Amino acid sequence: MISILFSVGFLPFLILFGSLVISITVHEFAHGFAADKLGDPTPRLQGRLSLDPRAHLDLLGTIAMLLTWFGWGKPVQFDPYNLRDPRRDAAIISLAGPASNLILATVLAIIMRFTPQPLLVWVVFTSIIRLNVVLAVFNLIPLHPLDGGKILIGFLPKEIAYEWNAILTRYGMFILLFLIFPFAGTSPVSHLISPVINVFLGILIP
Repeated sequence: MISILFSVGFLPFLILFGSLVISITVHEFAHGFAADKLGDPTPRLQGRLSLDPRAHLDLLGTIAMLLTWFGWGKPVQFDPYNLRDPRRDAAIISLAGPASNLILATVLAIIMRFTPQPLLVWVVFTSIIRLNVVLAVFNLIPLHPLDGGKILIGFLPKEIAYEWNAILTRYGMFILLFLIFPFAGTSPVSHLISPVINVFLGILIP
């Protein structure tokens, strides 16, 4: 953390870390909100229907953010027995996280485009937009334990869904680790999602 702090400077470090906290908080809150609206009170009972970052940050994930800029929040738990259509509703709950990040990025982009902003606010908004887009696109990769895995299973035909769920449950984490491991300084996942990220950023950031 100290090396990162000195390499980027205190203010950029603070902006980046704050952007990460905001992005993860919005993402996890959206999961809980969607579950609550679909009939499961579990997130509400666990205090997850809050925009207080303390309700959503995971200790290890936060430390990882400080050290590597790659982190995670506390997963939102839900009870599928409280859902009307467990497979479909689980997909909707999972989709809510990435969707909320793209919505936040779009709202900030609209504010930037149509209202003059001081330089510092422009830098902060740009940082939040970038990180929300990255978080959304990364989480849409159709692998467990990412949101994209549950979204894929939720919208596939039932017979195929169960088969794919078994495959992703067994091998998804190994495939994901392979994708994020850097080869020659760049990870395979970067090659996969960078074009999509760049399209979003080209539209959102003036």
